[in-house]
Amino acid sequence: MDKVIDESIQGNSLELQNKKENKRKLYIESYGCAMNFSDSEIVASILTKEGFNTTQNLEEADLVLVNTCSIREKAELTVRKRLEKFNSVKKHRPHMKVGVLGCMAERLKSQLLEEEKIVDMVVGPDAYKDLPNLIKEVDAGRDAVNVVLSKEETYGDIAPIRLQTNGVSALVSITRGCDNMCTFCVVPFTRGRERSRDPQSILEEVNDLAQKGYKEITLLGQNVDSYLWYGGGLKKDFEKASDMQKATAVDFSQLLASVAESQPKMRIRFSTSNPQDMTLDVIHTMAKYDNICNHIHLPVQSGSDRILKKMNRLHTIAEYHTLIDSIRKIIPNCAISQDIISGFPTETEEDHQDTLTTLKYVKYNFGYMYLYSERPGTMAERKLEDDVPHEIKQKRLAEIIALQRTHCALRTKEHVGHTEEVLIEGSSKKSDAHWMGRNQQNTVVVFPKENYKIGEFVNVKIEDCTSATLLGNATGYSTN
Repeated sequence: MDKVIDESIQGNSLELQNKKENKRKLYIESYGCAMNFSDSEIVASILTKEGFNTTQNLEEADLVLVNTCSIREKAELTVRKRLEKFNSVKKHRPHMKVGVLGCMAERLKSQLLEEEKIVDMVVGPDAYKDLPNLIKEVDAGRDAVNVVLSKEETYGDIAPIRLQTNGVSALVSITRGCDNMCTFCVVPFTRGRERSRDPQSILEEVNDLAQKGYKEITLLGQNVDSYLWYGGGLKKDFEKASDMQKATAVDFSQLLASVAESQPKMRIRFSTSNPQDMTLDVIHTMAKYDNICNHIHLPVQSGSDRILKKMNRLHTIAEYHTLIDSIRKIIPNCAISQDIISGFPTETEEDHQDTLTTLKYVKYNFGYMYLYSERPGTMAERKLEDDVPHEIKQKRLAEIIALQRTHCALRTKEHVGHTEEVLIEGSSKKSDAHWMGRNQQNTVVVFPKENYKIGEFVNVKIEDCTSATLLGNATGYSTN
């Protein structure tokens, strides 16, 4: 899951999720990928049972937790700046405790306690069930650390409290960890080995969300296409499973079909896919069920075979293009988005031009593009010199972004003149008289509110667009 989101969850759970008997206040922020946001909801659920209610007001918090990302240096720097802000608040609330959660906690461990004097607690992604014990330690005046990685933990038995919620869309975690060992990525070191969650617990969570009125869910994993449930255990141990376990195993395409069938009126999304693991079965399943959204986030990282090999990406560009061709053939109106790293070690101008060639071949609907950021402990950091000058990285990234913007505008214009189903998520950021929602392809659509409401499926005639947003008028309710 390569997308990095530098924004926060500020404890904005629904009031009904808070308990009157709880006396302590929890303020939680999350940075990074969607998995971190999902994890924060698990943390809030665990701490609600320990006497905490969530709050949006930092100044009234008794416990402040920041759920961190280590995938890029910028994300870690953002967290350190936030810790400075927490320190200024703590001067007025000396009893307030501060904890660092997530990937940055796992990577830096006790170093955070030494460098950031405000930090009382450091907790890795697999240790959230130990939070009650860790909080007792910090309440007693002692620092607390638990960053032990698990081979089994999936939090499948915990019902998350929906924090950053509009009551319409929700995140559902299906796998944890990653086995792919891309040389630039810290995820295998901070989140551990890949393991899948019991499909029954996934279906129960989805059904519960439907009963609560949610209209859309996103199935989450570092690599959803690697999902494989055969009764428990790591994916790498599947060959040791019994014949019965193998015969009844559930892969991602089967899970996707089960979720779609269990709630045919609910939209289904998923993220993130890996080109080396995505199968045609998944694409055919998407085509079969109308409620599975026509959008695939398919990180390419580079258009150069040489660079892909150094990244330990186990696919070639020819194979990637073939997969794209299959998606276009089976789901002609499927949106495809990307992740691209500019300036990976040893990248030449020819490698960069290969990346631009892939951009021109696919013409992605949108993407997430970054400068290469050397992450301590990764194979790239240990084996490869970060030898592309910063100004060259920036120049190449600017060219990638400019080309992607052109393709964004091209893909957005393709919707003009069509009537499309939109799920209303909330008010437009620019106009309180307009709703904002998304179509199946995950493109933002803005239209006048009239008498429609949040959470409704509406048909919208697309009449105009910006480079990234569709503009139109509702023509009535969708029959979905």
